[in-house]
Amino acid sequence: MSANPFTQLIFDLFILSAIIISAYTVNFYYLAFLSRRRKGVIPTVDLGTPSVTIQLPIYNEKYVAKRLVDAVCNLDYPKDQLNIMVLDDSDDDTVQLLENVVNDYKKQGFTIEHIRRGTRKGYKAGALKYAMEITTSEYVAIFDADFIPPTSFLKQAIPHFSKPNIGLIQCRWGHLNENYSTITQVQALSLDFHFLIEQKAKSNSHLFMNFNGTAGIWRRDCIEDAGGWHTATLVEDLDLSYRAQMKGWKCVFLPDIVVDAELPAQMNGAKRQQYRWAKGSIQCATKLLFDIVVKRKVAIEAKIQAFIQLTRHIVFPLILIQFLTLPILLAGQVNLYVVSFLPVITLATYLAMGPGAYILIMQSMYGKSWKSKMKIMPALLIYNAGMSVNNTVAVFDAVLGKKNEFLRTPKYGLISKDDDWKDKAYNLPFTQTTLLEIFFGVYGIMGIFIAIFSNNPIFVPIIALQTIGFFFIAYLSISHTQFRRNKSKNDVPLTKKEKTANNIYKLAMVGILAIIVFGGYMAISGYNTDIYPLDRIRGNLDGIVSSSDPNVIREHLVAIQTDLDIVMVNIPDTVDANGKLIAKNPVWIFSTESTNFLRIQNNIDTMITSVNEIASISKDNPAYHTAMLDINDRSISLKINIMDATQYMYISPANMVLSVVWVAAIIGIFAVLKRKRVQLKKSDLSPNIALETV
Repeated sequence: MSANPFTQLIFDLFILSAIIISAYTVNFYYLAFLSRRRKGVIPTVDLGTPSVTIQLPIYNEKYVAKRLVDAVCNLDYPKDQLNIMVLDDSDDDTVQLLENVVNDYKKQGFTIEHIRRGTRKGYKAGALKYAMEITTSEYVAIFDADFIPPTSFLKQAIPHFSKPNIGLIQCRWGHLNENYSTITQVQALSLDFHFLIEQKAKSNSHLFMNFNGTAGIWRRDCIEDAGGWHTATLVEDLDLSYRAQMKGWKCVFLPDIVVDAELPAQMNGAKRQQYRWAKGSIQCATKLLFDIVVKRKVAIEAKIQAFIQLTRHIVFPLILIQFLTLPILLAGQVNLYVVSFLPVITLATYLAMGPGAYILIMQSMYGKSWKSKMKIMPALLIYNAGMSVNNTVAVFDAVLGKKNEFLRTPKYGLISKDDDWKDKAYNLPFTQTTLLEIFFGVYGIMGIFIAIFSNNPIFVPIIALQTIGFFFIAYLSISHTQFRRNKSKNDVPLTKKEKTANNIYKLAMVGILAIIVFGGYMAISGYNTDIYPLDRIRGNLDGIVSSSDPNVIREHLVAIQTDLDIVMVNIPDTVDANGKLIAKNPVWIFSTESTNFLRIQNNIDTMITSVNEIASISKDNPAYHTAMLDINDRSISLKINIMDATQYMYISPANMVLSVVWVAAIIGIFAVLKRKRVQLKKSDLSPNIALETV
């Protein structure tokens, strides 16, 4: 490996990222092992029908809110022991819809209240905290708006509070619209991994298990003992469940009780949900980890697993670090093979650590149906790779302490493939994160070329998988964007200003696509003129070292001269006080003589002269051997010089300026879109203001 300090730093970052990612991966396999340990059936006791309060936190969910209330009121449980709280913080048509539904069920004898705080302070956690102040029942069940609990839910789950230290019963999420699209299928598979591996493993042991925010039942005493709902993080469920377990309460997962829910079908909604989970986990790590570590009553293994769960989203920034550093290391001819003389072992290792091991896990999860689920695995790998940008932004926002509004994931009441969401309210536009996804996609294309032309094709599938993921997420983010007003019964025809805003949006979309295509073309063109010639030069230098024929060596040297002429056109000149050219160096700051292309060119000229001189000399002549040794030594030295210079060709002043202009152009278009979106939102709100007073 080159001793260049920049290359060494990049290599160290790559290896450190690989080690940490591998550690988190191995831990998941450890949890898979724990989840398969056979335990006796979770004991139950006949608790009768104790009083239960069902809390339904809702914000702008007009497509699913009634379905939820209907399902809760259809539970097989005595009405006199059931108290239903509809915690409605909505500011759209949902308010009137719920008011009508609640009044209908009141007339049927249900104890149900439509609770309006008049504020969104604390968001979902704030609503639950407010509700606890007026809750007197022994147990509290919570359902998000898109869930549909089965009629037997309470009678099945309540008996599992068999011990006084059990504070939470978490049930498994089902998937109403799993087969709606590819992204719903991959989300379903990912959630199944979480519930059937992670939650099951932790429930079967003394490890900390988290509440998933819905489809669960709390013992009210547990909530109060743990300090109640806190509003400091975006994942109040994870926060409360960890605080409860630090107090000695036990959380239990019941995989056999399945509560169906709707998966996000719009990519921008799925990204918002992933962002909230990733940022919230890091926030909880900042808030809770120190207390967990110093808590004496918490077992060492539980502390380690808590650290891993709360910090696991740092894997996404590490994935991006690996993605960024890999092409640089390949261009620098750094050997990254697991076994240097068997490159294919490298790819086999990646497959074994990832998809290979998942086959065994899925067999235990799904039994005979595992093969049909396995077909979704490639799509899940692409989805997770593409989501790494979105989740990395979330991690950095959490680490930097950026404040964010709790943004709920829109749901549309989708069940069958014929259901459509595109003309409904709550559709989300793509965000600036899409710009980063496009950047990483373009960078990935360059990385594929580098892997090919640096004679490292074994890394092409690894780079290509992530590149496809970035473009896949970016494409769906843009194509799923519906830039229109939220439709309601109060809709009026679009005004001239609104039509103009929509037209500007369409033009902006065309502009973004044009800039992306232009950026991709410039990246490939730049590689072809700046980097690929250096790859060819290294190849010709290898040819010189391996040859003893002066004619063959001359051909290699002439080819090198041609490529040097191409490269040196774009390298700035350095002149002395008299205007004499003294250097052409791609290292524009802290440059050294080793990367001076003028010196390299002079060396090549000297080597050509030497080859011409020995062409007519007998091979037995000592002068012939001396000249050949000199040419060989110069070739080896020049190859090292070219390798050192290659990485600086990427960060030339011209490339940096073009990159800034390219990014600035897309950001400028995003700014226009944001301003127009705000204009449309203002016009959306004006006809619905009357709905605020209920």
